[in-house]
Amino acid sequence: MRSTPPSHSDLSSTTQSDRMPRSKLSKSLTLAAMSLGYGVVQLDVTIVNTALNSMGTSLGGDVSELQWVVSTYTVAFAAFILTAGALGDRIGAKKVFMTGFAIFTLASVACALAPVVPLLIAARAIQGLGAAILVPNSLALLNHAYADEKERGRAIGMWAAGASLALTAGPLIGGGLILLAGWRSIFLVNLPIGLIGLWLTWRYAQETARSPQREIDLYGQLAAIAALGCLAGALIEGGAMGWGSPLIIAGFVSSAVLIILFILQELRGSQPMLPLSLFKHRMFALTSLVGLLVNVAFYGLIFVFSLYFQRLNGMSPFATGLAFLPMMGAVLPVNLAAARVSERIGAPATIAIGAVMAACGCLALLGIRHGTNYWATCAQLVAIGAGLGLLVPPLTSALLGSVEKARSGIAAGVLNSTRQTGSVLGVALFGSLIGQPDTFVTGAHTALAISAGLLFAAAVAMLSARLFKEG
Repeated sequence: MRSTPPSHSDLSSTTQSDRMPRSKLSKSLTLAAMSLGYGVVQLDVTIVNTALNSMGTSLGGDVSELQWVVSTYTVAFAAFILTAGALGDRIGAKKVFMTGFAIFTLASVACALAPVVPLLIAARAIQGLGAAILVPNSLALLNHAYADEKERGRAIGMWAAGASLALTAGPLIGGGLILLAGWRSIFLVNLPIGLIGLWLTWRYAQETARSPQREIDLYGQLAAIAALGCLAGALIEGGAMGWGSPLIIAGFVSSAVLIILFILQELRGSQPMLPLSLFKHRMFALTSLVGLLVNVAFYGLIFVFSLYFQRLNGMSPFATGLAFLPMMGAVLPVNLAAARVSERIGAPATIAIGAVMAACGCLALLGIRHGTNYWATCAQLVAIGAGLGLLVPPLTSALLGSVEKARSGIAAGVLNSTRQTGSVLGVALFGSLIGQPDTFVTGAHTALAISAGLLFAAAVAMLSARLFKEG
């Protein structure tokens, strides 16, 4: 399971043909293809939120159905990403990456053509599967293309920056496309991206070495999908059906049982998709937890404010995209500054400051009401985005630094998976709080208070890690 470049010891095992020099153009176009793959995945994380109200109006979906439109994508993304990396190791990352790009592109077209919400939800699940395949295998192919460590680091930096740009531009692009051509166009835009990415990969990317001995943890995979699906379902439907409903209680119980079965499978499996021994490392366990908590807050609030701007304040999809621009735009420049801050005060302190900054932004938004002027919320939204931008780079670095280099790939895969799981839980929980129009504002306040609590908890966890280390 590989989602970041392997260590030098891994590189030494490549074949002689793998070490053949490649032209700068070929490597650059491979980078372009991988960036398109990761970029389109990140684009669809945020672009859909801008279209939620339009989808609901067009297809007649309520809030819980709109939650499923967002969450099925993320459930599949979170559940399959570890197995997708292992599959690339087993049969070749190029072949698997191209399959993932084809799945993602075809599923995007299916989303655009969906006549009813259930078909749209099903297509989004398939899209999430394609996304899970694209991310780890794009990194494996970049590692293969760039043998020099310095070149590889720069290439991965560009790969990540392109994805951050796509994430930032998603709401604005979505709003513009909806204004010009309707909500279905946000999915059709993936078609030319997919075709270009597929051609560039086929033409310029080189296949990686295969490892037939690499096993796929099928039972662990099935348990992970079922557990996450049951938990998301119970959270999403709990707001509408009531938290005491027998079906909702059964959903939570089923999820708990499946999680236990998953853990047992991972403990006894010869090649588990999630090696639980990694969590013996204190910093690894804490940074994984922080990644989960932060994404619950951040992506849950994006869902809430997408509907708040449009349903309560009457903003158009394009205006909503503009409203998110300062918040999302703060992420990238602070990302770039985070490394220097971390060098000065350490990763745990930097992560804690970012979390506290975002938490304060959440608390400062507790005064929002129906019709609150946008400019009264802008600075707080920027604080949330900047806090996220400050904490993510040192969070990733601290997690990777907590395990031996030979296991950096699976470690990064776990971080991606836990963060996506947090996104699922945030959208599911917060969406259930705002399900009824007459309680929307109260639900939004509760979501903001929960987010602040989770972010403060993340800060405390990282500061405890620092004190433990110093002690």
